Amino acid sequence: MPVVETPIVETPKPKKAEPKKPTWEIKDRVYNLKKGQRPLSYMIRSSNVYYFDKEKGYERELKYCENQTTCFVDEMKGDQRLSHIIFRNGNLFVPKEKTVLQKLLSLYHPHKDKLYTEYKPAQEAADQIEILELEADAIVIARDMGIEMAEAIMRVEKGSEVSKMSSKELKRDLLVFARNNPALFLELATDDNVQLRNFGIKAVELGIIKLSQDQRNFLWGSNDRPIMTVPFDEHPYTALAHWFKTDEGMEIYSNIEKRLN
Repeated sequence: MPVVETPIVETPKPKKAEPKKPTWEIKDRVYNLKKGQRPLSYMIRSSNVYYFDKEKGYERELKYCENQTTCFVDEMKGDQRLSHIIFRNGNLFVPKEKTVLQKLLSLYHPHKDKLYTEYKPAQEAADQIEILELEADAIVIARDMGIEMAEAIMRVEKGSEVSKMSSKELKRDLLVFARNNPALFLELATDDNVQLRNFGIKAVELGIIKLSQDQRNFLWGSNDRPIMTVPFDEHPYTALAHWFKTDEGMEIYSNIEKRLN
């Protein structure tokens, strides 16, 4: 019997859906100078500025002319009556009818996010929520933190002054620090080297060990017998904290811990 070959049918590959370009929302917009600047008037450049067009692959000159329907010079037709862009008391309100100016400021102007920003209530609310959540997390951790870790963190902030503080003063300052610098506080709270640094500093303050005058060696306080040499270009207590994690360092740590207790 003759063999009938079955034709191979190729399955067409699905076409990749191209991402849709965001549509321009017609609305009033407000722009603010950065860093809270509020001069009586501040003018930004409305000509001789350029935008690199990725689709076209070259820079395009920008200019704000109220009699034109575009801010791109290569698309303008007829006379170009240059207009000024002036912030008053640090703000610039642009009504929805002035789409050309809005697009120039929101999409193309090279000073966007450098000299000024567009006010976006939803984005600002999201940023504020993130900051508030960070503060809340930091304060909860600070509230439940043990005194030793609290002391270790506050020593980074206040130095040797911590040794003279009562537990109540320490707790108060820790909560204030967590509220004012939540990101730094959370970073320190998860850094085990902070506690080891504090352990080393306390041991030196109590004379159990001591740091040589040239800050190159840690010695036993009782007999000046060397414990470790600080590597070149490294902070003594940071080096000590790292060394405490070694086999030899762990033995010394246990010895010091018994004397501290």
